[in-house]
Amino acid sequence: MSFTYFIADLHLSPEREDISQCLFQFLRHNARQADALYVLGDLFEAWIGDDNQTPFNQKVASEFKHVADSGVKIYFIHGNRDFLIRERFAKQAGFTLLPEQVVVNLYGTPTLISHGDELCTRDVAYQKFRRKARGWWWPRLVLCLPLSTRQRIADNGRAASKENQKQLTTEIMDVTQQEVINTMARFNVQRLIHGHTHRPDIHDFEVNGLPAQRIVLGDWYDQGSILKVSKDKLLLTEHPFFKSAQ
Repeated sequence: MSFTYFIADLHLSPEREDISQCLFQFLRHNARQADALYVLGDLFEAWIGDDNQTPFNQKVASEFKHVADSGVKIYFIHGNRDFLIRERFAKQAGFTLLPEQVVVNLYGTPTLISHGDELCTRDVAYQKFRRKARGWWWPRLVLCLPLSTRQRIADNGRAASKENQKQLTTEIMDVTQQEVINTMARFNVQRLIHGHTHRPDIHDFEVNGLPAQRIVLGDWYDQGSILKVSKDKLLLTEHPFFKSAQ
């Protein structure tokens, strides 16, 4: 049976070996059976540039590349944590980089995919930063800075984000439903898959008077969250972390 996998919001870092080991198990034993694998952003907790070649980053790239070399197409959409990933790392990992919003044909169903942060329009402060961060000049400027400076900026940004989230309501941090409807209508689709909000679920509603679905991928903080899509079925599953042998 033909099927495609979707994952997002893994937030990989050397400090969370449980997350990376769960990912590696999935890539070695599940992903190679798929037609394609889509990574919808925030693969890493932070990404400060493709020139930051660490043993951990290279291990992640190698595990993905083995899947790509087996014949599985791997597609990547940037998230709010890893929007500085460029062609160098993409080549190392076997990724094809996609625009931040793109329609793919999933077994006959046109489906809009994205990271999803652009849909959270009630978080005004974040949207203001997003416009700058995804523009043409700011990323280029940041990538000209020394690695140590970029690391400091990333660390400060993560700390500020955590503090800011404490002040925000659940509604502000979630997608705006009308923005979802408007975006799907603009792309003329009845199905949307995204991550970012860390609220895995399948939502049913209407767009242009027709049945529509929004599938939200879960994060990987406590377990792996994987969406499997075939012609007739959507399966959103959780995968437990593997305990290291003592």
